[in-house]
Parts: sequence; structure tokens; C-alpha cells
Amino acid sequence: MVKQQAFTKIGDLLKDYKESDEDKYISREFQKYGYNLAEELGDLKHKSLYIKLAKETPRGFLETARSYIKDAKDVENRGALFMWKLKELKKSRNEEMKKK
Repeated sequence: MVKQQAFTKIGDLLKDYKESDEDKYISREFQKYGYNLAEELGDLKHKSLYIKLAKETPRGFLETARSYIKDAKDVENRGALFMWKLKELKKSRNEEMKKK
């Protein structure tokens, strides 16, 4: 005979759930992605820029630039390097589109 476990009360579950401060005003996925990107780059001062980029830029570009930054060592300004790499990726895409 299988012994059934008692159900957990909803109040107990909610007590364990903590809403983090940074997620308080985030309602869309791209906002969370942009915030996490700013946090990873150590550039929370410009988090609105990264949120805008997450909304308007193809995710593949952002991920490629992000992985480039992860591999970089001894970088003073990770945000500037990220923006440079993103610019280079967009420029190479535009050049490819012109060839076609």
C-alpha cells in the first residue's frame, strides 16, 4: 500500500517565495534579459540601454557579443567592449546583405 504525502499549504509555499528587488518592475522577458546582461557586464548604470537592446536587437547578436565578452580577460570596461562587438556584428551582417 502506498502512503500518501500530505499537501503543502499555499501559505507555506508563499512564505518561502521571495520576490527579488530587481524583478519588482520587470514584466516582460526582454526586460529580464536586458537587466541580466547589464548585471553580467557590471554596467547597471546603463541597464535601460541593455533592456532596449534586448527588445530591438536579434537575440543571436546579443548572445554572440555576450559570449565574446565572457571569453575576454583583463577588460576594464566590459560594457564598451560588448557595444563594440555588437557594432561589428551588425556591420558584418549589413555587408553580407549588400553582397546578395
